[in-house]
Amino acid sequence: MRGFLASSIGVVTAAALAVPLTLSTPALAEAVPVAPGSTQSLPLLPLGPSATARIPGVPGMSTLPDLAETRGLTPRDVKTFSLVGVVWDDAAAELGGRVQVRTRSVATGAWSDWQDVDTHSGEHAADPDAAERGTGRVRGATAPLWVGPSNGVEVRVQADDATAPRAAARPGRLPSGLRLELVDPGSAAQPPAAADDKNGAPPSSTPAVPPDDDKPDAPALPEMSMEAAESSSANVPHAPLGALEISALDKADSTADAIAADGELSAAARPYIGPRPRIVTRRGWGADESLREPGFVYTSTVKAAFVHHTASGNNYACKDAPAVLRSLYRYHVVSEGWRDFGYNFAVDKCGTVYEGRAGGVAKAVLGAHTMGFNADSMGVAVIGTYSSAAPPKAAVDAVAGLTAWKLGLFGADPRAKTTLRSGGGNLYKKGTNVKLNVISGHRDGFATECPGRLLYNQLPPTRTASAKLQGR
Repeated sequence: MRGFLASSIGVVTAAALAVPLTLSTPALAEAVPVAPGSTQSLPLLPLGPSATARIPGVPGMSTLPDLAETRGLTPRDVKTFSLVGVVWDDAAAELGGRVQVRTRSVATGAWSDWQDVDTHSGEHAADPDAAERGTGRVRGATAPLWVGPSNGVEVRVQADDATAPRAAARPGRLPSGLRLELVDPGSAAQPPAAADDKNGAPPSSTPAVPPDDDKPDAPALPEMSMEAAESSSANVPHAPLGALEISALDKADSTADAIAADGELSAAARPYIGPRPRIVTRRGWGADESLREPGFVYTSTVKAAFVHHTASGNNYACKDAPAVLRSLYRYHVVSEGWRDFGYNFAVDKCGTVYEGRAGGVAKAVLGAHTMGFNADSMGVAVIGTYSSAAPPKAAVDAVAGLTAWKLGLFGADPRAKTTLRSGGGNLYKKGTNVKLNVISGHRDGFATECPGRLLYNQLPPTRTASAKLQGR
């Protein structure tokens, strides 16, 4: 795998370090205190006949313990959380079974109906031979499910063959070390304004924090940690240190900005760089930079974009998208053991684009999104589940705009094919050269439902729209 690890000292430029680490705007200095996130990790216990009999849709529940292993938790009070998932010890093991949860709302005190958790999430991961996968911390995991602020939970995990006739079934087995992960996203000091949920229109590129005319034009930045400075400086000169967002640019200014930032930008790429979309930075959505590993890993180029859905459900408002991202980030790093957020970018249902994995939005950052094809690619995840629900037009348009810009920086035509070498997966053996669409769905590189049938069906017009924005 081609790439290199940038040290935490090397990526923080001398110019950035010359700026006092105090707040970039006076408004931020008066922001509400940040509430740190947290993770509750609860071991799942064997369930008896009386407990398992209430699992819906499974006949013969009174004999279930004789047929297959079943684990879970009976209803209980817990500290407030907003996202739930299940993890286990062996990252290579699959959970062949069904996971269901129900939760109690903080706001209403009412229990939800049972909800299924997507058990197939291992394909969103680092390549098999990547250093990120060999740390010893990586675990198997279900997809995370966003449930909103909750303080009660009940969970059932049953093996695949629980409904098989007794004479034909061998008792099912679940992976060892099953634990329920309950994630509280905490709060960010100053999230940028979100899109209007009602009309789905993306927000304007107006700065999230208005200037204060009574204060100096260049106030200093407050108590920014070394990790936060490292992450923010990776986006200089596209945005100043401490920026909450990277502003939108039209096509001409986007090209000029790219040339100014990279004097070696190829002549072939320059005519086809799409307009840069507004991008909320990690600082903007409140990423806790102390969670991730220091430094960044880069690959040689960006030849393709893989489109995903997070499979975390659609029950969120756009104003809550930063909290969803903080939860996903914590789940990826703390619960699953990855070095950072898995996707390079995320897009919410209102079309807001967010910086994902740290390392610089304009750079070829190695992610953990499409196992086997993370090198020389980028991952874009639309927040939600789009197997049976149609993705909003604003989100699809945002994917087209983002790919027109980012692929354009590397001279890639969204309508074209490209060749990537497989790092190993369930569709292509390691070392296989595979021809793929420059804008592909996750399922094109790995046997998975992701990005959901209805989002996947939007990829052909997305390629056309992205190329048009590039001027092709």
